[in-house]
Amino acid sequence: MKKTFILLFVFFLVANSLFAQPVDAPQEGKLRDRCIQYIQNRLDLTKAESSKFKPLFARYFKEFAQTHRMYKDDKLIYRQKIIELRLRYRDEFKQILNEQQANRVYDYEDEFRRQALQIIRENKRNQSNNGAAVFSH
Repeated sequence: MKKTFILLFVFFLVANSLFAQPVDAPQEGKLRDRCIQYIQNRLDLTKAESSKFKPLFARYFKEFAQTHRMYKDDKLIYRQKIIELRLRYRDEFKQILNEQQANRVYDYEDEFRRQALQIIRENKRNQSNNGAAVFSH
């Protein structure tokens, strides 16, 4: 469990810098791979399903990051573009996964992001508390 939280923490540290970096940044690959692994584990995919899912999700992930960079200043348009992207890829995921699994891909992606953000917030709080204790002595 602790290992999972550490991976999530690293994921969100990388995620924060990812959206400010070019598409081909090395961090994107690490972040994407951790997200893919998390989703594959949650969906309990077979090796055959995983081998087809990984490149497809990698393409989705890249487009998601591009969409975020392009529309992050207009929240309404951003949400619309993400919904369009997810609908398009859901149909592609259905060619590999069953319908229920294809729909859960996004639930698990969101879950992964939420957990990682929570870990980052907790670590920031702990750093603030530890820093205050050091300076008070």
